[in-house]
Amino acid sequence: MRAKRKATVLTAAGVALAALGIAIPPLAMSASDPDVVLPAGIPDGYYDAAEGKTGAELHAALHGIIGNGEHLTYDQVWDALKVTDADPANAANVVMIYSGKAMPADANGGGQDQWNREHTWAKSHGDFGTDPGPGTDLFHLRPSAVPVNETRGNLDFDEGGQEVPDAPGSFVDGDSFEPRDAVKGDIARGIMYMAVRYDGDDGFADLEPNDQVGNDTQPFMGKLSVLLAWNTQDPPDAAEQARNDVIFDQYQHNRNPFIDHPEYADAIW
Repeated sequence: MRAKRKATVLTAAGVALAALGIAIPPLAMSASDPDVVLPAGIPDGYYDAAEGKTGAELHAALHGIIGNGEHLTYDQVWDALKVTDADPANAANVVMIYSGKAMPADANGGGQDQWNREHTWAKSHGDFGTDPGPGTDLFHLRPSAVPVNETRGNLDFDEGGQEVPDAPGSFVDGDSFEPRDAVKGDIARGIMYMAVRYDGDDGFADLEPNDQVGNDTQPFMGKLSVLLAWNTQDPPDAAEQARNDVIFDQYQHNRNPFIDHPEYADAIW
């Protein structure tokens, strides 16, 4: 049988710090230890069909588990992101994925001083647009300031380049975009979710990560080796786990398995 992942657990004080955006390392503790809060929200048996599987079999099992998620409209995404990406210090704001800065939630739109809906899996990579489905899936859609979103465009993810002026810690060059360290794993797990959720059996393209950049309109996103490294370097924190729960409970009613089980990434790819 597959070795079970040791649960990431936080003391009550740790959860409070995480809610304020203060990074803290996970503690290796048992659920029976006092003053421990376990990540909540995974229904009993949710991943039973994936137990003991690797490679293509695990990919297929996870697709079967999460493939029945509900689709939002593109307009509904606006309101959903105001909840899923709310600023823990001020619920009237949302946090920008690439800069970490907060902007007023009602400043959404297409202006240069507004934020919009960033497709981390670029919608041109598979040409799925903004139709309900991959174009509106909250697990890869995040708030981004319009100028930064325009800088990222439809670039693949990789490391290197010049620092993005409006997103310190993020970098861009001619064929790739590198997000800030604090969300590298979040973005990687969103890309991996998309590859498992959209397998070409629902009228949309079969999305797959590959180990290159410059994928343009092909249904691929790179760079896989870098995304796998980011998944390891930046494991899920309390905020990412909470976002997973909110999407499951309030919106799509499916989960991102790579947040619940980051080890699935290396087991598949």
